[in-house]
Amino acid sequence: MGTDRSGSFYNYLPEGCRLCYKGAKMVLFITGICGRNCFYCPVSYERREKDAIFANERRVEKDEDIIEEANSMDALGASITGGEPLMRIERVLHYIRILKNKFGGAFHIHLYTALSPGKEVLILLKEAGLDEIRFHPPPDMWEKILITPYRDSIKAAHLLGISAGIEIPSIKSNLSGILTLLEEVDGFLNLNELEFSETNAQELEKRGYVPENDISMAACNSRDFAGSVKGKKVHFCSSVFKDAVQLRERFRRIAKRAARDFDEITDDGTLVYGVIEGDGLSILKEAGVTEDMFTVRDGSVETAWWIASDLADELKEKGLKVYVIERYPMKNGMVVEKTPL
Repeated sequence: MGTDRSGSFYNYLPEGCRLCYKGAKMVLFITGICGRNCFYCPVSYERREKDAIFANERRVEKDEDIIEEANSMDALGASITGGEPLMRIERVLHYIRILKNKFGGAFHIHLYTALSPGKEVLILLKEAGLDEIRFHPPPDMWEKILITPYRDSIKAAHLLGISAGIEIPSIKSNLSGILTLLEEVDGFLNLNELEFSETNAQELEKRGYVPENDISMAACNSRDFAGSVKGKKVHFCSSVFKDAVQLRERFRRIAKRAARDFDEITDDGTLVYGVIEGDGLSILKEAGVTEDMFTVRDGSVETAWWIASDLADELKEKGLKVYVIERYPMKNGMVVEKTPL
């Protein structure tokens, strides 16, 4: 089994997951509309049952927003999610075509669905350019999956050349039927660690689930159950993977494209630089700081943190305030820390 620093483990990684590990997948949230009410659903109140579109954390108002977001992170693919994306099938097809036309056929796109689409819909998805589909059947169908429409749907996807798998939370259950079906189509099984969130905590508690400890949002025994599953292509994704790996790697990709000459990129993908509040430009120029090492913005001067530090005493003597800033790398990214010098 392969493992990573987040506690995830696998004997197989679908291509969509491989790119996710690199932080190279843009998350395209098609709609919050779903119609189901899965007790473990972690979708936020901000998005749940709202017909809104997001590319990563960015609200999408026009097609260009998606292209800009993909470019900002040097994306190599996109994951289409929701809600239930296929409740807005024309929107899904439109965005797949746009992304493939812009970035080429190698731009990998996978889609999550809790539905069991027929062959006609799957053909439309294939023709638009969908590479991979992940089915999310409800828990009451897991044991009897071989006599449900999901079997026909996943087999049809496989025959059309769409990489197919099943992605469900890691909850103790009989998965023998699912494993049998996946062997028939050379499919993969992704098990996500059951996780407490603001929107599902009450329902999880009702069913007797408890967090692993006081600082973890992962449910007890979810990881252990995944470890007991014996399949040819199984991937367990831990609850901390998003922050420990996916988000961190995405930030690093964004930072490499967004960083100015004087920004320092941290291991977490944040940007560190100095800020001088007030007219400190003359002091920087007298010190021989070149124009590529500072920028003037909103009445302040931004420069390398070490330049601000070296000149801090002189700047403060002139009544100026000097800080070191650490912030997220995207445009207008949140300030993580502001340290006065």
